[in-house]
Amino acid sequence: MTDEREPAKGRIWTAGMSDADLRNTMLAALRLLAVLAALAAALFWWKAGWRSALLAAIGAGISAASLWEWMRLTTAMNERMDAGGTPRPMGMVLAGFFLRIGLTLAVLYGSLKYLHGTAIALAVGLGLGVLSLTVEALRIMRRWTE
Repeated sequence: MTDEREPAKGRIWTAGMSDADLRNTMLAALRLLAVLAALAAALFWWKAGWRSALLAAIGAGISAASLWEWMRLTTAMNERMDAGGTPRPMGMVLAGFFLRIGLTLAVLYGSLKYLHGTAIALAVGLGLGVLSLTVEALRIMRRWTE
C-alpha cells in the first residue's frame, strides 16, 4: 500500500503532482459537482419551481462541461510537453474547446430567454464548478500538510 501523499504513477510536475493526480482531482471535482447539482436543483424546485431547478441544472451542466474540457486541454498540453509521448493533435482539442464556448453561450441565452426562471439559480449552478474545485484544492492542501 502506498502513502496517499505520494503522487500516482505518471509524469511528475508542479508540487509533486502527476498527470494522473490532476485527472483524479478533476474527476473527483466532477463527482462532487454532480452531487451538489442534484441538491441545488431539488432545493430550487422546492422553493422556486421546476424552471429554476432546470436553470440550476443547466448551469451545473455548463460547469461540468467546462471542467471536462479544461481537463482535456491540460492533458493535451502536458502530452505535448512530454518528450517521449505521442501527443494528440492540438487543433482538434482547441476546436472542441472553442465550439464548447459557442455552445455554452447559445445555451445560456436560450435558457434565460425561454425558461423564465430565476437567474440566481443559473448563477448558482455555474458557481458549483468553482465550489467543487475549491473543495478538491483544499483536500490536496490538507494531504500535503499532514
